[in-house]
Order: sequence, then structure tokens, then C-alpha cells
Amino acid sequence: MEMHDLCAIAAREPGCVLATAVKVEGHAYRKQGVSMLLTKEGVMYGSISPGCLESDLLARVDRVLDTQQLEFVAYDMRPEDDLSWGETIGCGGLIIVLLEPVCGELRSILSRMHRYFQSGSAVELTRSFYDQYTRIHYVIQPAEDAESRTSLYPSPVAKGASLGPINTMIAEETATPRLSLVVIHSSEADALTSNSGESDLQRHGLTEAERWGVPLQISARYEPKPRLIIIGAGNDVIPVARLGKSAGFRVVVADWRETLCSAERFPGVELVRGFPREIMPVLDIQSGDYIVLMSHHFPREREFLELFEDRNYAYLGIMGSRTRTARLLNDLPPLKHLHSPVGLTIGADGPEEIAISITAELIACKRAAVAAGRRNVQRGIAHATDGHHASGR
Repeated sequence: MEMHDLCAIAAREPGCVLATAVKVEGHAYRKQGVSMLLTKEGVMYGSISPGCLESDLLARVDRVLDTQQLEFVAYDMRPEDDLSWGETIGCGGLIIVLLEPVCGELRSILSRMHRYFQSGSAVELTRSFYDQYTRIHYVIQPAEDAESRTSLYPSPVAKGASLGPINTMIAEETATPRLSLVVIHSSEADALTSNSGESDLQRHGLTEAERWGVPLQISARYEPKPRLIIIGAGNDVIPVARLGKSAGFRVVVADWRETLCSAERFPGVELVRGFPREIMPVLDIQSGDYIVLMSHHFPREREFLELFEDRNYAYLGIMGSRTRTARLLNDLPPLKHLHSPVGLTIGADGPEEIAISITAELIACKRAAVAAGRRNVQRGIAHATDGHHASGR
């Protein structure tokens, strides 16, 4: 589940906790930076593991909500002879999870993030920890502002302490949020307590967060969901819309037939009704959009294709045979990122299997775009080629 979804869910859940994997070492099911929501009623949204850790995290929700204090939880599955978590743990890595009560400042931050996502903007969220990780401060800004800044956020320090140069580590870019971690040297950690005599750190040793090397500052960049715009609202579109939502797309269904383009048929999907020239200004197609033509109405689809000529988008799939697509494209300038017949070649038969082949191709193109830094959505995908001569399903 994407952060886009979690922000929307947090707005309607009065009592919930945000769980985030702030440090991951070794093999793990999910990558560093992934989050999930846990409610006081025992409902879980998203996941951090294949199901190994969630029950234990859920058992901590009441305490976090009652105390309104953040909490770190460490799960170390690296020792081969450590069977404390049972045979269901298949990760074999170290996962440090931060539990934050969704209230006050954090609730406001998540609401603002959701507004950014709805407008199609990426955001960067920075957490800064103070007072031996007992207090936290949040900073949110559009990702483009974060990229253009000339210096890092100020590093949190104890009152009266001063730090030398700060090490910066940038996590490897993946499809998950990218984290930039600001950590302090152990010698600098000693400086945090030098002004106050014997401290809790000296009397009781390192805190759990310090013992596991959790950074004092964590910045995570979150991308908005890419839009999947489906032109057409026939019965075969229903499974594509459903699977598209599950695959992390913000799904929009557009059709001129109001009886087909309805909330009853497409629950939780954005609907746009009207003829091509009426709805194009409403859709406002952007460079990161994925478009699939599935109306099976030749004149309307031809009209849409004519309107796509000067648009930038990430993917254009056309349902139908090569012969039909060739007729649709007749006398049109070459269209970018065209996939027809749409979908991967898996021998699909029937609406559900065809929807799987389409969704699989959408995922492959989305992942390729991330891996290539959005330079070229086609690069590295053997089955996804420009032109309408791509292999069929």
C-alpha cells in the first residue's frame, strides 16, 4: 500500500499508529522507508513483512496511543541459530520499526502530504529526533524544493552541544521511498552528554534506538501514485480498474456513456464523463500518466488519438488487433510509448486474464521508469516496444 493511500486512511481513522521501517539490514521482505497503519480496533493497512511482525506491532498500538509517545522496535533475524521468532520468519535481516501515534503535528503533516499527492506532486518528509529519540519534529516540502536546497536540514542536537561534520548516506534508489540518513559519529554522541554530567546515556547505556544505530534525521521522498486513465467503461474494464488500483495506480475511468461510467460499477475509482473533446481538458494528461484505450468504439478512439498528438505521457495501450490499431493510426503522426496489442504475452483468455496481462505490463513499465530515472519508460523491457508491432497478449 502506497503512502498516498495511508495518508487518506489516516484522515478518517481517529486512533491509529504509523509504523515505518527506518532501518533495514540484510534480506527483508520490504525495503527501508516502507510504512503501514495500525488502528486501535486491530485493523492493519499495508505491511512491513510477509505477516511475521505485524501481530507484534499491533500489540503495541494501545500503549503508543495511550502514552502519545513514539516507540522503536527492533527485529533481528540475522543469527541463524536464533529461533525466537519461530520458523515463519523468512527474512533473515534486521528491521528497525518506528511507531508514531497519528495525532497533532503528524496528523497535520499526513493531511498536507495527501493534498500534495492529489495535485500530482512528490513530497519529502524529514523526521528529526531530539532528547535521545524521545521527541520528534517533522518538516515537509515539495520534492522539487528539497532537491534545489543547498544544504541539509539542521541536525538535531542536545541543548548546549555542538557537532562537527555530519556524515550523509544516501540509500540505494529503488521503487520504494528513497531515504537520506544523517548520522553522527560515536565521538559526537559523547559530546551530547558532556555538558550535563552523568546522563541517562551514561547510567543506563545506549537507548534502544542508539544501540541499533538509528539516525538522528531521516528524510524520505514519496512520489504520488501514477494515474491510469482508462478510456471506456465496458465490462472488460472492471477487472483492469480493480487490478490497477491494487498495483498502485490512481485509476480514472472516462466514458461518454453515463450508464456504464458509474460509481456502482467502479467503486473507489475517479470517473470522468463526456465525449473526447469535452473531457480532455478535465483529464489534463501529464507526462507520468498511463493511458489505455478500451472503449471498442472506433470513431471515439480515433478522436482521442488525434488529441494525444501534442501530449506527453508515460504509456499508451490500445486494446484490439494489430489490423484494427493500424487503421486507428492511419495518417496520424507516430505516437509515443505505444503498446498494441496491449498487455504481456501470457496466452490470456477472457476478461480477467487479459486484465492481468495488461496490469503486468503497466507494472513492468512503471518499474522500468523508476529504474531509469524516468528517462525512457521503454528501456530494458523486451516486450514493450514503440510502434504498434509489439507482440500480443
